[in-house]
Amino acid sequence: MRKVIRPNPIRLDRGTALISQAIARIISSTRRPATLSRLAIVALALVASGCGYHFAAEGSGLPPQAKTIYVEKFGNRTRQTGINDEFMRFVADEISNHKRLQMVDSASDADLVLSGEIIYADTIPTAFNSAAEPTIYTQTITADASLLDAHDHKVIWSTRGVSSSPQQAPVVGEAVVTTSPYFVQQNLRSRDIASMQDIQVAQTQGASSKQQAMQTLAQNLYASMSEGF
Repeated sequence: MRKVIRPNPIRLDRGTALISQAIARIISSTRRPATLSRLAIVALALVASGCGYHFAAEGSGLPPQAKTIYVEKFGNRTRQTGINDEFMRFVADEISNHKRLQMVDSASDADLVLSGEIIYADTIPTAFNSAAEPTIYTQTITADASLLDAHDHKVIWSTRGVSSSPQQAPVVGEAVVTTSPYFVQQNLRSRDIASMQDIQVAQTQGASSKQQAMQTLAQNLYASMSEGF
């Protein structure tokens, strides 16, 4: 009997995280809708063809003797002040959730040192009403990062342009899909959206979209780092 595993809407396993990263890169580099649709279908087919098995980021690409990690404050090359500070919380949560490495407060106490910078963060309109006014924006965040062996001071892993999966941010109540997994995670219900003015919808959904983008970026970053991709 074929083994069926239901997708987890909150956390991404290694395979899904890497595919969502690929989709983000496809979307950021492709403008033709038809091409986007075909490539997205291919990516989703890859997820579906996994024979029902998930590949968790277990850290097999990390040095086996490494037990502790220090995360330096990421730099910020974007125009969004403080986005790097916000992102640090999501990185710390992701490392803690996997329980492979223990975070420490000083590089001198660490086996590994993770550093990086946010290089891109943007919100662009992706859906419009009949008056050509934006109804949905999409947020994407991209980072560079590297991992240093703190004992011999050698870089053992680095990546450029790892991205979050694109996150939609509706700015009008009619565009909010209240049955989506991401909306269900919020402390809101459909009746709350119905009673909000558009500016309130834009503020709440924009903030939620940004958090989701940072979460998926942290997941993608950890998956790449821990497996050596």
